[in-house]
Amino acid sequence: MARTDIPSELLRSMYVEMLRIREIEERLADLVAIGEIRCPVHLYIGQEAVAVGVCKALGQDDFIFGNHRSHGHYLAKGGSLRQMVAEIFGRSTGCSKGRGGSMHLVAPEVGLMGTSAMVATGIPLAVGAAIAFAMQKTHRVAVTFFGDGAADEGAFYESLNLAALRKAPAIFVCENNFYSSHLHIQDRRPADNIVDIGRANVMPAFSIDGNDVLTVYETAQEAVKRARQGQGPTLIECRTYRWRGHVGPNYDLDKGLRSQAELDSWIARCPIRSLETYLLNSGFLSPEEARRLGEEVIEEVAEAIAVARQSPFPDELELADYVFTSEARGKIHA
Repeated sequence: MARTDIPSELLRSMYVEMLRIREIEERLADLVAIGEIRCPVHLYIGQEAVAVGVCKALGQDDFIFGNHRSHGHYLAKGGSLRQMVAEIFGRSTGCSKGRGGSMHLVAPEVGLMGTSAMVATGIPLAVGAAIAFAMQKTHRVAVTFFGDGAADEGAFYESLNLAALRKAPAIFVCENNFYSSHLHIQDRRPADNIVDIGRANVMPAFSIDGNDVLTVYETAQEAVKRARQGQGPTLIECRTYRWRGHVGPNYDLDKGLRSQAELDSWIARCPIRSLETYLLNSGFLSPEEARRLGEEVIEEVAEAIAVARQSPFPDELELADYVFTSEARGKIHA
């Protein structure tokens, strides 16, 4: 782990939030496997340090925009665990009232302005928000989380250019897990050089260990500081790895896309285990405390799942709500 002067309470908070993300993702994987959850679920297991490290550097009124793999972003920014789980169960108590499912989460009360299954669409939205913040002369920043596959899209290049031109307080966080759906980065790009795209647009760009939450946090802190001071955007490429397959609970080993050895090498670099070892060795956490915190997270997640199971589905009479005008809805219900 990086050398740091981060307060012990903040470190412990990072640890708990990473545990919470891991626990709910593991439980969701189980529920998808048995068919209790039926919407597509893209799991964040293995990438927890990115969401937590970045969001710990932000304020509540800063905006973030996610993608199809955003359970971690939602929780790290302060979204309600119960509302997220209810949403994935398709219940009316969900954060999108049971209409969005796993890939369409929202929590504007804490600055999560939405997630989308459409690759790269959150990138220009974050730039637009950042430009608005600058025009309003606030010190707020906008962050977009996206995968390495989104770096192949035109919206990424256009957004970097505009953000740099306008010195927008935007932070581009590329979670490079090396696979765009089922295609490795070496099969999609002539070089593994996403970080250079930021430099070509005359902005600070860093390629860092995305499994080291302290490095992620410290890099994000500097980017946020620059943005608040009117010095423009930053690109942070966090090199990490998703343990599960592109979508669902499986590992994609049967598809011939990656080897067991490759997966095992990344599991050995577990971001949660790395932070836990650092906290134990530094005296910030005792084995007993680690065990207690883990048990509390397990209980919290189990409770959220139990509440979601008991929550109602949206009423069929509300099917057209948020889609049509009140007049049109009346005709449909008639």
